[in-house]
Amino acid sequence: MSPDARPLPAISGDGASADGTIALSGDWTLRLLTPVLAHIRGRLTAVSGDAALAIAWDLSGVTRLDSFGALLLWRSWGRRFPPQIVLPARLESIFTRLASLGDGTLPVEPPYRFLDATAHLGGLLFGLVHHLTNFVALIGQLLLDLLYLLRSREHWPLLEMSANFYKVGVKAMPVTALVGFLIGVVMSYLSALQLRAFGADVFIVNILGLGIIRELGPVLVSVLVAGRSGSAMTAQLGVMRVTEEIDALATMGISRHVRLVLPKVVALTLAMPLLTLWGSAVAIFGGMVSANLQLDMSYDYFLNALPKAVPLANVVIGLGKGAVFGLLIALVACHFGLRVKPNTESLSANTTASVVTSITVVIIVDAIFAIATRSIGLPYK
Repeated sequence: MSPDARPLPAISGDGASADGTIALSGDWTLRLLTPVLAHIRGRLTAVSGDAALAIAWDLSGVTRLDSFGALLLWRSWGRRFPPQIVLPARLESIFTRLASLGDGTLPVEPPYRFLDATAHLGGLLFGLVHHLTNFVALIGQLLLDLLYLLRSREHWPLLEMSANFYKVGVKAMPVTALVGFLIGVVMSYLSALQLRAFGADVFIVNILGLGIIRELGPVLVSVLVAGRSGSAMTAQLGVMRVTEEIDALATMGISRHVRLVLPKVVALTLAMPLLTLWGSAVAIFGGMVSANLQLDMSYDYFLNALPKAVPLANVVIGLGKGAVFGLLIALVACHFGLRVKPNTESLSANTTASVVTSITVVIIVDAIFAIATRSIGLPYK
């Protein structure tokens, strides 16, 4: 039967007849209801609410029924079945599905209470404790995996480590160099404006050297890596969780920590000191170029004065910070990646939390480093 030959929806009876029955017939579908929708709604409105429950409804003449037509009837019935209804078995499933949805109203939020803030704070503390517990468990599992790999050296995931080292290290060099060079130029430019006023141009070497090698270089590179590589690690593990690839690895007897987490942690821990050295060197070069242009300071003088202004201990501290920051960024990224639930909302939320947490942890640990090494590597005490 062609669509044009299908029977139009119709309502016969108004419930006020002798038998008090309203009979429905035709195709109650969106396509055929649209031309007569105003008339149908008017008839249903006249017998909606409590009046619909006192009337017998006969749907045996309905040839087709879709969700739109069923919703029209369901609303006119007050979202419940009339006591007297003739409903064919082939139509029961549609109304049963509508009945399972409830009344369609949103739950009313309870009024704010004084202890709600305390309960919210307690929930945050419990969540923090849960994160810390899982984080410590992840570190413990990695230590156990390292002990296992030391006994079984043929099982080292060298290919995965090499691939991750290339992605987090080599591919991050261009953006690190660009940002480092610009930061060096900006620091040198702003410092030169102040030093020139006091005739202390030569101290720009001390400011750039100590500021970049000891503090700014490791932190700057760590923030870039957390936003670039840390988010990628979390997203990769999260997608594998959504697509159930991690469960497939467990089914095949392959450790997810050895094949997925450990290569990322080792690669980023080894790559971060090199990236820190690279970024700091480019930043100092940018500062040297700016000092030459602004203060007419020769490159030879800058390079000769740099080792005297910045003792070697500062380089060691900077490289040590880079290694620790890389380890923490990788651990945080993998922690949040393994917490992703099989839905896209959880993936985006955990990726965002990974980047924010990594940067926060880097800043906190950098403050601890600053306090612990306050008397090490400074030329003037």
